Amino acid sequence: MTATPDLGTSQLASPDLLRSVFRQHAAGVAVITARGETGPVGFTATSLSSVSAQPPMLSFGISTGASSWPAISGADHVGVHILGEHQEQLAATFARSGADRFGAPTVWHEGPEGVPVLDGVLAWLVCRVVARVPAGDHRIVIAEVVLGDHAGSGRPLLYHQGRFNGLRD
Repeated sequence: MTATPDLGTSQLASPDLLRSVFRQHAAGVAVITARGETGPVGFTATSLSSVSAQPPMLSFGISTGASSWPAISGADHVGVHILGEHQEQLAATFARSGADRFGAPTVWHEGPEGVPVLDGVLAWLVCRVVARVPAGDHRIVIAEVVLGDHAGSGRPLLYHQGRFNGLRD
């Protein structure tokens, strides 16, 4: 027999309810980058999802109020970086508003299609943007993988309960 949820504690839909529920959901941590008009831009994302194997496609969400949105909204290509548990500080830097995300100690280089590629990550992809789908105050960006590298070593960085964490055995 399965337990039924306690409907006495249920809440009507709200931004706070959604945030509280997703704090219970552990997610991998990625950094999305693009070339902007005045230099590289990037942000930390936990909304990364695989969409299709043939052709290889992925998606991520970004707020239209994010400082990176103007560049992402016009970019033909983006970089997608899977962070390792040793990169908690890098994740925090790219999540912090107003931070110099590409200044020291961030190590990066210009990759294919002019996309900023972060060094030392577990894996990275350069992707061609194929769609930006309106979704409330966000856009879901769908992108086709052009090339990448999965040769990094280590364990993935996770985000849970409002904090960055590593996997536990």
